[in-house]
Amino acid sequence: MDRPEHLVPKDAEPRIHPTAELKGCKLGRYASIGERVILRDVTVGDFSYFERHSEAIYTTIGKFCSIAANSRINALEHPVERLTQHKVSYRPNEYFRWLGVDAAFRERRQAKAVSIGHDVWIGHGAVVMPGVAIGNGAVIGANAVVTHDVPPYAIVAGVPARPLRQRFAAATAARIENLAWWDWAPEKLARAIPDMQSMPIEAFLDRWDNEAP
Repeated sequence: MDRPEHLVPKDAEPRIHPTAELKGCKLGRYASIGERVILRDVTVGDFSYFERHSEAIYTTIGKFCSIAANSRINALEHPVERLTQHKVSYRPNEYFRWLGVDAAFRERRQAKAVSIGHDVWIGHGAVVMPGVAIGNGAVIGANAVVTHDVPPYAIVAGVPARPLRQRFAAATAARIENLAWWDWAPEKLARAIPDMQSMPIEAFLDRWDNEAP
């Protein structure tokens, strides 16, 4: 028997705008990379998307993340302890023919990777600093500067970013974690979307906690 038309998924191949620049990246199903986005050594989970003019480096991003325009993830760190913090000290190859990239500084940057969970919303112009971990379901406010880890389902904003509130009560957040809806097959997700749109969160969890795959 044919599946209902609305349960037939579209092409799962990632969509990459022709002006985007990616190097050393891994993209999940349905991932979308917008205009003039620059990514270096970034893993992007299923259904996650970057809006225009965003940048990220040395970052792992979960599924269903929404990353707004002009955001910067793992913002560049400069060696402020050196005589000069200018890139001439760690990328001298851009200026001098026989001097190579500072491998130790690159390793230092790679060691401060950023980790972003599932269903995270990063607002317009937000900056996530090196080494930060952001939990599932968190919200980062527009123009925030995130300098410390963000707990799951927390809403943070400001410079530096500070907690405003939790999206859900602890018991509800635990049920969402247990549901792990971000791992559902596309067909099950499609069936659940009308309930996501119409049901209060507790009713949705009651309905789908024991739903078959």
